[in-house]
Amino acid sequence: MNLALMREIDEQYTRTPFYGWPRMTAHLRRSGYQINHKRVQRLMDKMGLEAIYPRPKRKKEAKEDQIYPYLLRDLAIERPNQVWSTDITYIRMPKGFMYLTAIIDWYSRYVITWELSNSLDGHFCQVALKRALAQAQPEIFNTDQGVQFTANAFTDCLKAAQVKISMDGRGRALDNIFVERLWRSVKYELIYLHDFVTVSELMTALSDYFYFYNHQRLHQSLAYLVPAEVHFA
Repeated sequence: MNLALMREIDEQYTRTPFYGWPRMTAHLRRSGYQINHKRVQRLMDKMGLEAIYPRPKRKKEAKEDQIYPYLLRDLAIERPNQVWSTDITYIRMPKGFMYLTAIIDWYSRYVITWELSNSLDGHFCQVALKRALAQAQPEIFNTDQGVQFTANAFTDCLKAAQVKISMDGRGRALDNIFVERLWRSVKYELIYLHDFVTVSELMTALSDYFYFYNHQRLHQSLAYLVPAEVHFA
């Protein structure tokens, strides 16, 4: 039952990322689910989902939970490797779920690297970051305020590479709009079209999709070029 609910929440959240648990609960009830808001809250927390809207600043919850200012407001994005950003999204599976992280270049929309995990601990995000930094170094790296990205293990990698750290306003996923658009493309063009039975099948499909996304998928915002053409021009 939880998996069916999580699939429904995932698809609705992709359509309406401004839905928090009250609206999501109402949507699920209108869809025929007999469910209380506490269960919806718990599942959305488990999936790493929160509504997009401005929130008051929160107090630091842990010593290493360091928040950095958002550096991208009104910034002209003019070249590859000027700004990279990352995020995490939920991937549904018939008998469970996985988490996907990706690092994208804002100028070219090129996906630098990606990583898959069966948990929300920060290790897989650190693996993706180290792999990306081995290829190139951005001037600015933007994330949300998730614990995976505020942890010292993550930010220290960026500091060591002399990369400026930028973080979205709390609950403002549109500060990281290009990753949000990437997730919509991945979900609608791949995930929602297939029922992957095994993680290896999902891994293969994601590898094929990101190659397609980088090297074959035409982007209107790039004057109908593909990301690799812009990134490596």
